[in-house]
Amino acid sequence: MTQLLDGKPPAPTTDVPDAFRRFMRGGWKERARTLPAAVPSAKAHAARRRALSRQFPGEALVIPTGHEKVRANDTHFRFRPGSDFVYLTGCHEPDCVLVLVPRGQGHEAHLFVEPNPGRSDDTFFTDRQKGELWVGPRLGVEQSRARFAVDQAHPLSALPAALARHRRVRVLRGLSAATDALLAPRPDADKDLASALSELRLIKDAAELRELQKAIDSTRRGFEDVIRVLARGTSEREVEGHFALRARVEGNDVGYGIIAAAGAHACTLHWSRNDGPLRRGELLLLDAGVEGKALYTADITRTVPVSGRHTRAQRTVALLVWQAQQAALAQVKPGNDFMAPNRAAQAVLAQGLIDLGVLEGPLSEVLRDDRTLQKRYTLHNVSHMLGLDVHDCAQARQEVYRHGPLRPGMVLTVEPGLYFQPDDLTVPAALRGIGVRTEDDVVVTTRGHRNLSRAIPSHPDAIEAWMRPLLARG
Repeated sequence: MTQLLDGKPPAPTTDVPDAFRRFMRGGWKERARTLPAAVPSAKAHAARRRALSRQFPGEALVIPTGHEKVRANDTHFRFRPGSDFVYLTGCHEPDCVLVLVPRGQGHEAHLFVEPNPGRSDDTFFTDRQKGELWVGPRLGVEQSRARFAVDQAHPLSALPAALARHRRVRVLRGLSAATDALLAPRPDADKDLASALSELRLIKDAAELRELQKAIDSTRRGFEDVIRVLARGTSEREVEGHFALRARVEGNDVGYGIIAAAGAHACTLHWSRNDGPLRRGELLLLDAGVEGKALYTADITRTVPVSGRHTRAQRTVALLVWQAQQAALAQVKPGNDFMAPNRAAQAVLAQGLIDLGVLEGPLSEVLRDDRTLQKRYTLHNVSHMLGLDVHDCAQARQEVYRHGPLRPGMVLTVEPGLYFQPDDLTVPAALRGIGVRTEDDVVVTTRGHRNLSRAIPSHPDAIEAWMRPLLARG
């Protein structure tokens, strides 16, 4: 069966004496036969499956979750299930496959999982990769049907024969090479399935918004953990470690690699080495998010003074970035195009750069499409979608996402930044090495937007007030 899952042979069975084998098979308490309750969000998952079903009548749809990946030799990364699979099932186990089987005017949900043999064969103590005594029990077939409220559940070994019965099949590819190999590619059809899933995920339902809010609330507590450490901390690695502890205690993990960028490291947008020193008088740019237990992730950035007080130059840059964010937030409302917040933020940043003497105006010349000179210092646009993935809904068509209108239920980041490289001779010396980004997570509403992370201070003066008691207790 493992051959089907990941293309590798099963872990070798350890040679053990027959007497030990018999001894291991007996003397175990009989397990309860009651089935587990359905996951709390089962109705939401079923509604999402129905929405997907309506787009592909008469076709079988195959959505794998993926497998554990090798980190080094015989150790694996912690498994994180495929986002589309989780969206449709709520299941977090590796190696599973969801098949939506056409029935009448819709589809039935069939979940293919590894069975749980319990103590009925030797693998429970001999298989180091899958054995229950090595890695814990699997849920099992009937238990999975009940837990995830699907129509039917089957052992994974039945998947090839089940798929062979269908003539028209679309596959979400790239998650399971073994599943991909069972069916001839239909590139356009398979791409349409991936796009359809991303576009469904653009609009968050009530259950998703609750999970995002939980992740954001945990993220605030993680930021406060970090601030308490700044009074005595010496390195970016300590920042990473303290935030990661909060993420593992309250959630599943961090939603992405933590960016803990102190001093000039903040001018490297995706700084992830996190091996530099913390120095009083410098800034710390912390871009981090807790991934909650349901796998929805926050994505928040705050740039804070290590000492708790901004220098004049730092406050000037931080205030300009905050003002750009306020302008961008004002454009987050239904009917505006996705890029409207970015245009608003870029205009404020460009004018601020003119006022600082970094760029020469007028503003209209700086922002011309064939110039956009401010991008030397801003580098990135200010928004991306957020949800199960930190860069959510990536397979959505451009005309629906990047070039489409904002709609109620969309969740996006708003994150302008300014980055003055330490060796950039086009900026005054007092600004060189300063990097500031401010990022919040917002949901589009029928009347505008709601800032889900508004409880995390963002104005430079509010940040200092927030930090003061935390540093005192650090």
